[in-house]
Amino acid sequence: MLDRAVGSRALSYVLRGDMGDLAIETAHLRKEFGPKVAVQDLTLSVPRGEIFGFLGPNGAGKTTAVKMLMGLVRPTSGTARLLGMPPDDLRAKERIGFLPELFRFHEWMTAEEFLDFHGQLYGMPREERRRRIPEVLEMVGLGAEGKYQLRTFSKGMQQRIGIGQAILNRPDVVLLDEPTSALDPIGRRDVRDLMRHLKSEGCTVFLNSHLLSEVELVCDRVAIIDRGRVIATGVLGELLAGGLEIEVEAADVTTEALQELRAVGQSVEARDGRLTLRMGDREQVPLVAEILVHHGAKLYSMSHRRGSLEDLFIRVVEEGER
Repeated sequence: MLDRAVGSRALSYVLRGDMGDLAIETAHLRKEFGPKVAVQDLTLSVPRGEIFGFLGPNGAGKTTAVKMLMGLVRPTSGTARLLGMPPDDLRAKERIGFLPELFRFHEWMTAEEFLDFHGQLYGMPREERRRRIPEVLEMVGLGAEGKYQLRTFSKGMQQRIGIGQAILNRPDVVLLDEPTSALDPIGRRDVRDLMRHLKSEGCTVFLNSHLLSEVELVCDRVAIIDRGRVIATGVLGELLAGGLEIEVEAADVTTEALQELRAVGQSVEARDGRLTLRMGDREQVPLVAEILVHHGAKLYSMSHRRGSLEDLFIRVVEEGER
């Protein structure tokens, strides 16, 4: 079942005050830029130790929400907490890593100098930086490029070093805003593997991405927002479990058969001798054939597939607009 907007489990966490298991939580977060409302009413909870996908159409308020979580933008109203602390609390900032969507790095620095600079900003001791920087360069696939200036890096390599600075301090939470947008398929696979590695070490990964296939491969839980509010959230497997689609090729399908099919399925579309049914339970699939045959239809073929995250995304956004 989809958890809808303010009635979701996100709000129940806030009301219970159950902060111990949450890496990130917001309650009625709102941001106005003059007459424009960028984030309307964002209530969200992100459990610790998970990879959490943060999704929404263009202009939904995702990047503004991330900036408020990082303390870069002050909310007009509402609250946000990271690791149980306000976003501007330095104790929280010491335990967080961040890669923004739009970044400009110090191009005159080498990769090693760049990471060493950020390590100093994190307050990491010199000896710890000396040990950690080669590890991070290897983790992001730049082990041989440490002595090269960032001006020589491709966009994909810059994105890799950006991820490197985000994980340099072994954060408890890392927020990645479109971390694979400039990467090729091999690079995206490497970043997925890195996110899984971070999760295995207990780190919470907050992933803002429009690449839904990537999110589907790696995330434990997702939230879909539109117009600055959550329209669906939950465990990814549970959300997709209700997205079973059946394609039927049949002739002589009567109005009575369609009515009975609509009573069984979540939705039924009929077009050019083909039926598309969305079912909540695969145990209902045999009923489709029984209903069609009972009403005298000629059944030529049936096939089924599990709905994708893209299907879910489009459906809930369109429903929200209606």
